[in-house]
Amino acid sequence: MAGELVSGTVKWFNDEKGYGFIEREGGKDVFVHHSAINGSGRKTLLEGQRVTMEVTQGPKGPQAENVTPN
Repeated sequence: MAGELVSGTVKWFNDEKGYGFIEREGGKDVFVHHSAINGSGRKTLLEGQRVTMEVTQGPKGPQAENVTPN
């Protein structure tokens, strides 16, 4: 089931561990795992980077899927 499409800004991303958080516009921070990032090669995000994503409900709260760096 697809979530709503929203914009956000990467709050932090730990490249070694492969996860971080995205600050959603007008909402709670969203967990992001490297496997949810669209693209080929090494999948990582940079602090302050703008992204578009779908927000779904994960086991511990909001979770990003189909993350596309802008």
